[in-house]
Amino acid sequence: MTLSARSRSVLAIVLLAGLLAPGLFAQRTGYTPEEFARRRAALMDQVKDGAIILFGDASVPAGAHFRQDNDFFYFAGNEDLGAVLVLVPASKASYLFLPQRSAREIQYDGPGLLEDADGKAKAGFADVLAVGDLDEFLARASGRVAGKLYVRLSPRDSLDDARSETALMEGRRARSHYNDQLSVDLYRIEKLRQRYPQMELRDIAPAIDAMRAIKTAEEIEILRRNGALSAEAVRQAMLATRPGVFEYELEAAAMAVVLRGGAKGAAYAPIVGSGPNSCIFHYEKNFRRVEAGDVVLMDFGADLDHLAMDITRTWPATGRFTDEQREVYRIVLEVEKACIEAYRPGATPKDVRDHVARVMKAKGIDPRGQMGGFGHGVGLAVHDVPLGGVLKEGMVFAIEPALYYPEKNFGVRIEDTVLITKTGCEVLTRGVPKEIDEIEALMAGRGK
Repeated sequence: MTLSARSRSVLAIVLLAGLLAPGLFAQRTGYTPEEFARRRAALMDQVKDGAIILFGDASVPAGAHFRQDNDFFYFAGNEDLGAVLVLVPASKASYLFLPQRSAREIQYDGPGLLEDADGKAKAGFADVLAVGDLDEFLARASGRVAGKLYVRLSPRDSLDDARSETALMEGRRARSHYNDQLSVDLYRIEKLRQRYPQMELRDIAPAIDAMRAIKTAEEIEILRRNGALSAEAVRQAMLATRPGVFEYELEAAAMAVVLRGGAKGAAYAPIVGSGPNSCIFHYEKNFRRVEAGDVVLMDFGADLDHLAMDITRTWPATGRFTDEQREVYRIVLEVEKACIEAYRPGATPKDVRDHVARVMKAKGIDPRGQMGGFGHGVGLAVHDVPLGGVLKEGMVFAIEPALYYPEKNFGVRIEDTVLITKTGCEVLTRGVPKEIDEIEALMAGRGK
């Protein structure tokens, strides 16, 4: 087999990164069945009546690992295709419905929970049933659930898109009437309305979002591990940087670390922008050759145990910032650090902005329009459920101030994912340098 120059370069960096710190992140964290049972019980305590229906995904994207629907996974912990979860708050019972598969299907995809004789007991469900029995089950239950079905009427979120972004993409897709077919989620809603016209459908998403915004102890441990793993990945990309390297080689260096660490892959398409590409917010081509004098802006995070991470660093390709790059970098860094200082339970966006303004004034720094505030939530999705207007213990989100100068071919963005603690916040992605002297010292040690 003959490899292209790009393939040889990527392979070399993947193999090199695979040799680094063997076993450092090799042990998976995972969840327990009790965790999902607690979540189901908490949701039923909120809703109290009706029946709650959550659908799992029924297909695998071409060329990708299967990743279960976020809301379904949060409560079911199940990754079988075509699954449906029904919760009945009045009886505090949860039921999982799974497709009955042929021996050939099982041979292709492996056994699922329905093929596990002890699966029901191990997973903590009142029963595990065939999905073909779902409508009969709902029909029988309709008289006992106060005429209400709680389903997700709001858009879904995905690994890389918030609910609002999903709706935005649907709107763009529907610009042409040739593309405006119903999504599978809307089709399911219409199907329920047709089959159960006597039932009132209510949106369960707000109750789910309120729960997902506060991370559980198990989630926090996974996020800590993902923060360390993703930080090490970016650090290895920094060490692989030098003039002449391609952006995709830096992506390969980071990917090797997270795959070796047990992640399913990247939580979003890695952004590795050098020179002018550092000014493109969501640049994903990663095909340019890095040149002397460039900065490299890398936005990267792993998808580990169904939880995402988000981190951005900017560094000089040659190992030292120019005076102008250094000045801009310091502004962005000081704004980010001031935001992190202000994060604690009870803080509002105004509190953070006021603190940033005071710090910048005290240090004599013109923030050039950077005010600070809250970033976007991070969890099952990179752009996770909304935080609301007040920080609470257990919230996890990313903060990412930035300045861009396309006319000068460089931009600077610095991003960390933080956890709100009892007294302040914990930076989950602290394992990769961001101070100027630390970055230049790391880059100076390349190849030693």
